[in-house]
Amino acid sequence: MITLEIIFLVALSLYFINLVAFTIGASKKFPKLKYEDLPKATVIVAARNEENNILDCMTALNKLEYPENKLEIILVNDHSTDNTEKIIKDFISDKPKFKLYVPEKILGNLKGKANALANALKISKGEIILTTDADCIVNPKWALTLCSYFQKDVAFVGGFTTQEDKTAFQGMQAIDFVFLLTVASGSLNFGKPLAAIGNNMSYRKSVYDEIGGYENLPFSITEDFRLLKSIHQLKKYKCIYPVDENAVVTSKACADIKELYWQRKRWGVGGKESDLFGYLTMVWGYISKVMIVLTPFFFTLNMFYLTVTKIIIDFFFANNVFNKLKLKMKFTHFLAFEIYYTIYVLILPFIVLPNKKVKWKGRTF
Repeated sequence: MITLEIIFLVALSLYFINLVAFTIGASKKFPKLKYEDLPKATVIVAARNEENNILDCMTALNKLEYPENKLEIILVNDHSTDNTEKIIKDFISDKPKFKLYVPEKILGNLKGKANALANALKISKGEIILTTDADCIVNPKWALTLCSYFQKDVAFVGGFTTQEDKTAFQGMQAIDFVFLLTVASGSLNFGKPLAAIGNNMSYRKSVYDEIGGYENLPFSITEDFRLLKSIHQLKKYKCIYPVDENAVVTSKACADIKELYWQRKRWGVGGKESDLFGYLTMVWGYISKVMIVLTPFFFTLNMFYLTVTKIIIDFFFANNVFNKLKLKMKFTHFLAFEIYYTIYVLILPFIVLPNKKVKWKGRTF
C-alpha cells in the first residue's frame, strides 16, 4: 500500500511540475507588428461534405478584419459528395476575396486533407498562410492577430481552439481542447513541439516551400503536427504559441462517442511521432490516472487526498487559460472532463498500438 502511495506521489509531483512549466511557457508574451505592417495573408479551408457547417464558417470569414487587398480566402472542395460546393459558389459569387478550388492532382503520396491543402498552397499568394476547418467559427480579429506575431524570424504561430459547450458532452471536449493546447503552447514556447492543430494555425509560406511542402514530408494523419515539427527542425526560425483571446477559434464538438473515438484515435496515432520529451510528459499523467482508478480498490486517506489534489491541479491549470481567453468553464463540464479524460488516457495505448487505422471524413487511412 505504501508503495502505491509513493508511486502516486512521485508521478503526481512530476505531473505537477510539468503543468507548472507549461503554464509558465504559455504565459510568454511576444512582440507584434503594427496594423499597417501586416503582411499579405491567405486563409485556406479544406472542406469535405460540410454542407451543414460551411455557410457559418464562410460568414465568419467574411467578417475578418484585415487591411484592404491584403487577404485572400481559398475554399477547397475536397471532392464532396453533398451540396458543399454549391453552397460555396452561391456565397462567394459577389465576394472577390474568396476563391473556390477543387484539387485535381495527387501530390506525392498525400491523401485527403493534406493533399487538398498542398494543392491550395500552390496557388496561394499570401506571405502568411492561415488554416482553419469548415466546422469552425473564427474571431473577427483572428487573421490580423495571428499575422501580427510574424516578426521576421517567426515561421509558425499557433492559436487556441475551443468548442461549443451547451452540454456536458460538448463541454468536456471544449476543456480537452484548451487543456491539450495549453500543453502545446507551453512546450512550444520553450522550444519543444508537442502538438499543433490545423483548425487554428499559421506559418510563413516561404518556410513551407523551404521544407518542400506537404508532399516532401512523410504522410501523416496529423499533417499539422508533422509540418510544425519539420519547420522547427530547420532550427532557423521561431515557432511560437501565444495565448491570445483574439485568435480563438470555436469548432463544432463531436456529435457522439463514435465520432469522438475516431478523432481521438487520429490524435493518438499522430502523437506516436512525439520525441522522448513528449513520451515522458505522457507517462506522468498516465501513471497518475492509473493510481486514481486503483484508489477505490486500495483505499487509503493518502490515496484519496492525492486523487483530490490531481483534480484540483487540473482545474486550476485549465481554468487559468480559460480566463485568459475570456472563456467560461462550467464546473459540471470540468467534472465530466475529468472522468472522460481519465478513461480516454488509460485506454488510448490499447486503441493506438494494435493498428494505425483511422476513419475520418468518410475516408479510411
